[in-house]
Amino acid sequence: MDLLLLALAPIFAIIIYVYNKDKYEKEPKLFLFYNFLLGAFVSILITTIISLALNYFLPLDESRILHLFIKAFFVVAFTEEFSKYIIVRYYAQPNNVFNEPYDGIMYAVMVSMGFAATENIFYVAEGGIASGVLRAFTAIPAHACFGILMGFFMGKAKFSNNRIQHNLLGLLFAVIFHGSYDFFLFIDFVPGIWIGAFISLGVAIVLSRKAIKNHQEKSYFK
Repeated sequence: MDLLLLALAPIFAIIIYVYNKDKYEKEPKLFLFYNFLLGAFVSILITTIISLALNYFLPLDESRILHLFIKAFFVVAFTEEFSKYIIVRYYAQPNNVFNEPYDGIMYAVMVSMGFAATENIFYVAEGGIASGVLRAFTAIPAHACFGILMGFFMGKAKFSNNRIQHNLLGLLFAVIFHGSYDFFLFIDFVPGIWIGAFISLGVAIVLSRKAIKNHQEKSYFK
């Protein structure tokens, strides 16, 4: 029970933070919860299926940096972010309650935190308290930032004539930052290279804060 709380506490802390940043027109809690559940189950399922297919058709030698690059950006980052993207794109974005740019951030974070919740439960169950504490300050905020960056552009897309372009930019930014974060962690045989993961996360956090502020200022309900 303690490990479950440890796994979920940072998830809900981030959800509350992002929800409270939605200053002018809160989203329906039930619809937020549905997006969270889709991230927790459907997104995980899609990721698993695509990853298994890629691993079968694209065997990688993890002693080679190029193969680790492919794993980080395509097998992991693209697969996971695409699985979140299609839920936001085809479930949240078309709904009438998605009625201002900030909603892109809100729903992308809910889907991302659903995904992160399921993933984190498995990691913490296997790695214990140390894993839970470490991930609370690394992987979980990272997933949130990837969601915010994706949602920033998807929020713009809903109210733009360039919907396809903005939606795909959201997916691209999420994949770039997710891939960068993982790649620097994967090549741990290069001394000190892991610092690149935290630099990437730091930049993502700064951009995420700016994204939230930007959509706050452009709220249609301000």
